[in-house]
Order: sequence, then structure tokens, then C-alpha cells
Amino acid sequence: MPLARTPLPRTRWLRCAVLVAASAGLVAAALPPPQPLGIGDRLYPYLGNPGYDVLAYDLDFTYPGVNTEPLAAVTRIDALATADLERINLDFTHGTVSGVTVDGLPAAYVTAGEDLVVTPAVPIERGERIDITVTHTSDPRGPADTGGWVRTGDGLAMANQADAGHRVFPSNDHPSDKAYFTFRVTAPSALTVVANGLATGRVRHGATTTWTYRVVHPMATELAQISIGDSTVVHRAGPGGLRVRDVVRTADRELLEPWLRKTPGHLKWMERQVGPYPFEAYGLLVADADTGFELETQTLSLFERRLFTTPGYPEWRVDSILVHELAHQWFGDSVSPRVWSDVWLNEGHATWYEARYAEETAGKSLEQRMKAAYGFSDQWRADGGPPALPKPPADDDKIGIFRPVVYDGSALALYALRREIGDQAFRRLERRWVEEHRDGDADTADFIALAGEVAGRDLTGFLHGWLYDPKTPPMPGHPDWHSRPVTTPGAAKPG
Repeated sequence: MPLARTPLPRTRWLRCAVLVAASAGLVAAALPPPQPLGIGDRLYPYLGNPGYDVLAYDLDFTYPGVNTEPLAAVTRIDALATADLERINLDFTHGTVSGVTVDGLPAAYVTAGEDLVVTPAVPIERGERIDITVTHTSDPRGPADTGGWVRTGDGLAMANQADAGHRVFPSNDHPSDKAYFTFRVTAPSALTVVANGLATGRVRHGATTTWTYRVVHPMATELAQISIGDSTVVHRAGPGGLRVRDVVRTADRELLEPWLRKTPGHLKWMERQVGPYPFEAYGLLVADADTGFELETQTLSLFERRLFTTPGYPEWRVDSILVHELAHQWFGDSVSPRVWSDVWLNEGHATWYEARYAEETAGKSLEQRMKAAYGFSDQWRADGGPPALPKPPADDDKIGIFRPVVYDGSALALYALRREIGDQAFRRLERRWVEEHRDGDADTADFIALAGEVAGRDLTGFLHGWLYDPKTPPMPGHPDWHSRPVTTPGAAKPG
């Protein structure tokens, strides 16, 4: 849970007493012009901000009852300064700020790019706790493919991956800075609100109701989820009594039950592969929305309604997609990527367990899927870069890193590793990976080092070829596998 609030140090209060009378504008004028900052992520240069570590977010939203108007919001951030700070940059866009305080004192603020640049009345010293409060709006209007709020047929949901959490609330919007979250959402009493974690309160105020949720484990901003709508929450028990709650349109409750009741079995299957489920709850959020993807928001994965209602979509395929998003709770959520170039660790593993489940339960050959992926692999690398060195997204395509190479192309690297070290060593590696990095972040170098430790030999050269080379290495045990010649970018499509 979040650390208890500590009072400002006496030295800080003394500085406040001396400087609080100074105009925030005069303090700001003495500094260089504000500019957007980042933590150096190769794929998203302006995501995240240096100089502080967020410990907890407290998010307060008021939903007006229609999803075409901005929500009133207050974001409170409890952070620890890791450097001396005269300014604090927060990632935030697509909302209007009406006030900022730092440690209870009014602070100056301006916008620079997609950053909110805050100048506290008193500079922050390294090691100090920082209490930042931003009063703002959060605007759900705009194209669905830009991320952030997703307008549904009956309300709102969120899809913040990878570069869109700051379209909803001010934050340090990078997966390497995980924090605890509290959500308070006030909405018309006829609607239901669900968020990540566990419900801790619901208070009715006549026409409106305030719902409160808290996460038990730290979470990346891109995994935050709030659902507001005419919904029913379906509760059941998972393995070991785990809380399983699904959120569906009330009108779809019976229609979707054949899919919802599968979740405990999926959880049991994944726990047999990699060990205990890492969080306090799990469930499906089935939204009446056209996002073009499903998303592993922590404890409450987002799915499009049409995945379950489109005629002719094979049952085994839907099952495997459900397992894909569930596998992300271990790979991507509990163990988050340190930088976005490590996204192959998320998607490669989720695709791996998706394919394994399809093989075990529906007879869909993993080897044949990997052989087909091998045929496309050189083209995928040419189009999108190798698995651990993906090409940056286009400026107008925030989710452009999610190309075939980070899905089947990365699962192919895991298949090669299993063939190289054997199934038993591979299973030990997977379990140790999620145990040792639980509730944290990790990178490709960490994975390579652990693989070598488990195998008892240095695998750096072997894995470097599979993860970083522009050409696909030979597949161990399959000299007959060949990748097709590379043609123009984008010519090859997954089979």
C-alpha cells in the first residue's frame, strides 16, 4: 500500500517561510524556458520525467453522465525527489488545468508539448517527499485510436497503452515508474463504476454515487482502467478463492456467460505454467467499443464486445485470445518493461502462452505456427526491426510498435530458446522470471542473464542473434526451416 504521508522537513518549512511571499511568476521567470522532458526512452522520447519517483496516485473523477463532455478531475501525486528540482514535469495533455499545488502551496504551471511544467513556490531537494495536486478536466473526446478514454455504447473505458495515460490524468507516464493507485469516481447513480484493484467504498449522494477502488500491487500508468456504464459485475471464485469479477453490459449478461465462466479454468492453466496469479483479482471488461485490439489492463482486461458476438469466429481462437491477455498479468503487468524496446518480453510471452493453450486444448500445432512465423520472420524484422530493437512508431501512430515481430516474431525467439536449453530449463526460467521481478520492471539484459544462469552457460551470443540481428538465425533442430526473401516493407502479412 502507499507509504504514509510524512510532514515537510523543518528546513523546507523555513525555506517556505522565506520564499512563499515571492511571486511564483518571478520564480519562474528566473529559470530557462520550460520544455518537455523524458527519461530517454528510445521509442517514446518524451514519456516519463527525470528527478522523481511516484509512490502513489489518488485520482478523483466526476462523470457528467454523457461521454462527449469532459470529466472534472483532481489528481494527487505522492512522489519522492531523486534529484534537486526547481521544476517538476508531468506528462499531461487533452485536459484543462485550473490549479496546481505542491506541498499545499500554489505553484506556477505552463504547458510545453505534452508536458505540464510545474514550478513550486520553493525548490525541491533530493530525498524530499513531494505532494502534487492538479485540478483539471479529462476530455474523452477525440479519435479512439489516440488512446486514453474510450467512448463505449453506454459510457467510458480506458486504453492507455503505450503513450496515452497522460491523455487522462497528469502522471509520470512510463512503465518503469510503477505506483499504487486509488480511484474515486462520481457518476450518476444509475451507472456502475469499476476500476483496477478492489472496491473499498460506495457512497450514494442521491442522483450520484461515488465509487472507490484501490490496487494492492504497484501498477504502471498504461495499465490503469476505469469502466463507467450501464453494467453488471459478475462475481465468481477463481483458484484458491481468487476474486474473479467480470464487467459486462447488463443487456449482455446471459449472452456472455459461456465465455465468462471460462476464466477460472484459464487461471488454473496459467498457474500450472508459471506459478501463482500475481494480483488481488482478475476479470474481463467487455466494452461495446471499436478499439481494434484487446488490452491487458491490470486485474481487469479490456475486450471488445464483438470478439464474442461476431458469427463464425472460432471458439478456440477466442479462448486463446483470452489466455493471451491473462498471460500479460504476469508478463507485462506484474513484470513491466523497463523501456518500451523491451515490449517483446510482454507480447512474445503472451503470444507464447496463447499458442501453447491452443495446442493443448484445440490441437493447433505450436510447431506449425512457429514454422510459419519463421517464414515471415526476416520480412517482419525488415519492416519493424528485430524483437528487442523495434523501429520507433510514426508520429501519428502511438501504437505503431505493436507489429508482428513483437508478437509471433518474439514468440519464435522463445521457441528457439526452449529448443536450445530444453523444456525443463525453459519452464524453470519462466517461473523464476515472474517470481524474481514481481511487482517491478525488468529488461532484455535481465532476461538474457537469467536464461544463462538457469541453463548453466552463457547464452548471450545465442539470444543476441534472436533478439537483435536483422536476419533470423537458424532454428535449432530445424535446418530445413527457411525465411522467405525480403521484399518491400509491409509486403508480408502474418498467416
